[in-house]
Amino acid sequence: MAPIVVKPAETSRERKAFLHLPWLINSAYPNWVPPLRQNQKEMVNYIHHPFYNDAEIQTFVAWQSDQPVGRVAAIVNRAHNRTQGDTVGFFGFFEAIDDLDVSRALFDAARTWLTQRGMTVMRGPVNPSLNHECGLLIEGFDTPPTFMMTHNPPYYQRLIENYGFAKVEDLAAFWGHISMVDTMDEKVAYIAREVRERFQVKMRRLNPAKFDEDVRLFLQLYNQSLVGTWGFAPMSDAEVTHAAKSLKMLIVPEMTAVVEVDGKPVGSSFAMLDYNPRIKAIDGRLFPFGFIKLLYNKRAIKRIRVISTNVLPEYQKWGLGLVVLAHLLPSVREWGATDAEFSWVLESNHLSYKTLKRGGAKIVKNYRIFDLPIADAPAPAIASA
Repeated sequence: MAPIVVKPAETSRERKAFLHLPWLINSAYPNWVPPLRQNQKEMVNYIHHPFYNDAEIQTFVAWQSDQPVGRVAAIVNRAHNRTQGDTVGFFGFFEAIDDLDVSRALFDAARTWLTQRGMTVMRGPVNPSLNHECGLLIEGFDTPPTFMMTHNPPYYQRLIENYGFAKVEDLAAFWGHISMVDTMDEKVAYIAREVRERFQVKMRRLNPAKFDEDVRLFLQLYNQSLVGTWGFAPMSDAEVTHAAKSLKMLIVPEMTAVVEVDGKPVGSSFAMLDYNPRIKAIDGRLFPFGFIKLLYNKRAIKRIRVISTNVLPEYQKWGLGLVVLAHLLPSVREWGATDAEFSWVLESNHLSYKTLKRGGAKIVKNYRIFDLPIADAPAPAIASA
């Protein structure tokens, strides 16, 4: 059998192979949705992304008989390590054929690169952080992912665990049909009504006339509300600005809500239309005409993903999260949405877990983040040609 060679992706050919590997590995799986090609280049910093103003990445490709058979990225996220007091390095963008030797060689390369930079734990998959796509799908392969959620072959779990990785946190995707609102636990509905009346909260949508300002507000509330959450690292101002620009054509005001108390924004929620069927139809190509197909007649998209419901820490015990979600419901009905995915939810987020289950939502997919201590492990040399 031909030897496996893992090399940093540095040349144009090597980077092209890295970017093409998801198609090579996943095309046989009908529920896989390709990444947006332009976005993938940014996420691995082949086109600069502001996340890498404070982070470092090295991409690797595994070759066998001069053919690409796997890839991985090693990432140092300095914002995470400052915030969490960690020396954690990350792996992401993992793809490989079903071969333990290939996956071992890839993880060896990532581990070597991370230990050389003082990291003591390797965690992943994250693409490239928990503020972006993350987690390995371990349950729920029978349906396609929703927008900005991952999908992978089932054997990836075996490859990762065989290397010695162990679970550190699971993330759940909850599903709900619009009809469930009518049978929602009366206690949940009662709490939402009481909180709204008692604290005289005011609700509004994102204002299209102040789109950039309001998207920045959403992301700032996201940063402020998740302090203390497992694995959280705030988005920088540059990342917030970039995200606002990227989301401008995708967010619809009807799927947004801001809650104010005494004139102060204290919470927000927003859902995204599930663009994935359209992304699959254009095979991830936005140019020259893919973006038109992606954005045409958004009203025809009836499935949504509730990405984020955030409340400032000092208001989190008031039940304002329920109020925000309740405010979204009339808009969701008016839009004609049929069902929604609430994703993702950390298993350690007991409040959200209990609230969603009480409301009738069902877990349809589970994702996993893995850890591997690497401080005391001998680091193999990266193979070279």
